[in-house]
Amino acid sequence: MLLIPAIDLKNGQCVRLRQGRMDDVTVFSSDPAATAKRWVDEGAQRLHVVDLDGAVQGRPVNLKALERIVAAVGNVPVEAGGGVRDEDAAQHYIDAGVEYVIIGTKAVNTPHFLHNLCLQLPRRVIVSLDAKDGRVAVNGWSRVSRVTALDAARHCERDGVEAIVYTDISRDGMMGGFNAEATAELARNLTTPVIASGGISGPADLERLKAIEGDGVMGCIVGRALYEGNLSVAQCVKILA
Repeated sequence: MLLIPAIDLKNGQCVRLRQGRMDDVTVFSSDPAATAKRWVDEGAQRLHVVDLDGAVQGRPVNLKALERIVAAVGNVPVEAGGGVRDEDAAQHYIDAGVEYVIIGTKAVNTPHFLHNLCLQLPRRVIVSLDAKDGRVAVNGWSRVSRVTALDAARHCERDGVEAIVYTDISRDGMMGGFNAEATAELARNLTTPVIASGGISGPADLERLKAIEGDGVMGCIVGRALYEGNLSVAQCVKILA
């Protein structure tokens, strides 16, 4: 099971948000590449990078910082997204050296875009589904749609996505534990691997995560718990091994 540290980029810095709110931000490092190398040196098997400015502006913004991250971590794959609204934006991420491009709102609002992108970039597209009470949240979590997370995930699966990142937005950044039940339920109803995200705060959460690996959960994204020292990368990797 993969341990995937999260690096959120804002104004070229490494930050964390609470529940996706751009006005509730904590800066953890002015050198994201050094942070990325630290996580890899401690045993991270993949990195999850989000261009927060890109997500707001609808186009990649922090590509230079992303390129430095990719260069710093060598052969460790990077998945990245934020502001991917068209094929050109996705290609910018690929050109920056990332292994997987992450699509969010656009995958739900414009299904044909996801279908075409999966054809253009086979096995390199990951969809991030953010949900509240089982329904997909879009547009920076500002609106909860009528679409269920499972229905959206099934559409993504038919289009050929490589994996689905599932986040319960009520848990994200709150250090209160992740929603293991909803994550397992989603994974059981798909053949596409699911990556858990949002709220993983300590060893107990990792033990719960390990227990649902058989349901189709391939790994987890961990953010604030690493930055605040509640977990170490080495500790996470050992529990998930």
